[in-house]
Amino acid sequence: MFIGVLKIMIRDIVIVQHPVAVCVPVNYKVTLRVRAEGKGILKYQWFKSDVEEVLGGTEADLTIKAVNTQLYVCRVNDQRCNCVFSDWVKVKVLDIDEPGLPKAWKGEPHIAVHPKPKTILQGERLMLLCSAFGIPMPQYQWYRNGHPLHDKTTDTLQIENATADHAGSYLCSVSNIEEEKWTEAVDVTVGPPEQLPATTLTATDKVALLIGNLNYFHHPGLMAPTMDVHELANLLQQLDFRVVSLLDLTREEMLAAIKKFLQLLDRGVYALFYYAGHGYECSGRNYLVPIDAPQPYRQDNCVCVQRVMHNMQERRTSLNVVLLDTCRKWYNQDCKVSEIRPLIPMGNTVYGYGTCEDAEAYEVQDGGKSTGIFTKYLNKHILKPEKVTHVLEQVSEDLGRDPLVMGKQAVEIKHMLREPRSLTDPIRTTGHTGELHLRNICWRQANELPCQRLLVFPCGAEIEISFSALFSNVMVVFAKVKTTGAVAVDCTVNLRSTPAMEDIFSGPNRSDEMDSMLLNNSENSDCSLRLCGLQKLQESLMINVELHYTHKDNKLRQKETKEVDTGRPLVASCKLYKKKHAGMAKNQEGVPAQNVGHISCSMQPPRQVLERTRPFTRKAECAVSVPAARSNEPEENDENELQDFTF
Repeated sequence: MFIGVLKIMIRDIVIVQHPVAVCVPVNYKVTLRVRAEGKGILKYQWFKSDVEEVLGGTEADLTIKAVNTQLYVCRVNDQRCNCVFSDWVKVKVLDIDEPGLPKAWKGEPHIAVHPKPKTILQGERLMLLCSAFGIPMPQYQWYRNGHPLHDKTTDTLQIENATADHAGSYLCSVSNIEEEKWTEAVDVTVGPPEQLPATTLTATDKVALLIGNLNYFHHPGLMAPTMDVHELANLLQQLDFRVVSLLDLTREEMLAAIKKFLQLLDRGVYALFYYAGHGYECSGRNYLVPIDAPQPYRQDNCVCVQRVMHNMQERRTSLNVVLLDTCRKWYNQDCKVSEIRPLIPMGNTVYGYGTCEDAEAYEVQDGGKSTGIFTKYLNKHILKPEKVTHVLEQVSEDLGRDPLVMGKQAVEIKHMLREPRSLTDPIRTTGHTGELHLRNICWRQANELPCQRLLVFPCGAEIEISFSALFSNVMVVFAKVKTTGAVAVDCTVNLRSTPAMEDIFSGPNRSDEMDSMLLNNSENSDCSLRLCGLQKLQESLMINVELHYTHKDNKLRQKETKEVDTGRPLVASCKLYKKKHAGMAKNQEGVPAQNVGHISCSMQPPRQVLERTRPFTRKAECAVSVPAARSNEPEENDENELQDFTF
């Protein structure tokens, strides 16, 4: 908007002196100046970086007490409604205990922080810092052994993967129009690469895919996967895992998500795949049941775990862990099983089954919280710095002592682990930066949230819109009334999405646990909107913000609306969707997303009290038996569906 105005009006008003960027200590009084020429009397209005008018900033000179770093711009207009804007300038504030500015300081560079000597190892990051006050803001130029480093012109010198050639004497030139000054020279020593003890095991990266299926179209629904996936994701993030967590996927979406997961795997990576939902076992093969599986279903309606593990191995990972909180009741024992190539004997695979062969897995509900028994104890031990099989053994022992499932459910562990690898092993990327760069690109694609927005309505009210991810395919939009303006009172906010997104937690007894998660993030919001199933999004997601208020003068209730384009947030950008068959379209129509609450800006959101109830177990139903498959029907997933995945 500013640019368009500038092109039209520049002929009438010309700024002959723009304000300049400055760097000053905290609480320092600084003056920004703008000079303009035009016809008649010129008026000025200064703005801050959040497009907020600076109170009293209506003169060509703006004197402020610098409290924190901000951007400023000045609008100059005349009596004929012509206007032009100055350049944006930064007022950078350094909060340094003893800035040491001279009493008669005139703006010349004053170095407050000198670089310090460094001793690092080859392959590590070299970072030197220099901070200086100045009006105008100083410019920096780093030198090594007396030679300028032409690409090092900021206050921080940073070199990734330092080598012996980066050793030497470093100093920095700091200058502005007033003067040039130099830091003290410091020595940087780069030693040989660290020789880790032979017993130290490391990962080049850690990646986890967590899938929880609970709202089935044709089978009994589950309660536990919501909290199980959410809590396990938080714990794995503490172990430096890149986590993608997804709820309620169809078969096509599961296969697409697994394909993206495999793209994040490479040499030396620790990979973890977790699933909670319906499942079964047939002749040693484990099958995961998507939410769109028909009743009855065949093996080609499901996802074979062993195929997933085989493809994980082909990515040359150092550790592959598969954790299944699902039933293993034998299914259709008379059917012919297609051949699956045996796993490569790489000594890096671990299976953790939530229950033993030909048994069911249970979920427990206690005090309003549902959880799978296996995942309950898995989360208790997963942060321990022990060999991953030892962690699973402790999970097995705890579950075996639980009276709710004693004699009904027992953990089973299978592994080919030749080294004592742990989920807590450190990450070391030396020698793998190329693969890391590709993973970063792929990772960011599935985890990008929209930026926070400040909406200014015609009545003068300002609404802040922010975003949070509960899962990689579940996003929450928060609205907060920041100011009501001069004419609006009793403000309420309503949020809607276009297209209307499915809300898998809108049914009876479904929203309590999700709402308990929201309460941790929404205490300061006036309205929130839960958007589920983002993997189905095929176009930009628009958020419609409705502001309802009473006009202070005429006492009439008014409504104003603005729209926010969020693009394709989180996993929506990965395009996991595929065209659905016509027969499935009706079953997959989503319930429009609903507001979790919209309340007056003068009130706090109501808290839900979760009543504690008597614990009970709830069986994760196994598959319904079906007649043996006919010879002309496919019996397994096409093996090519999970192969040949490349970046």
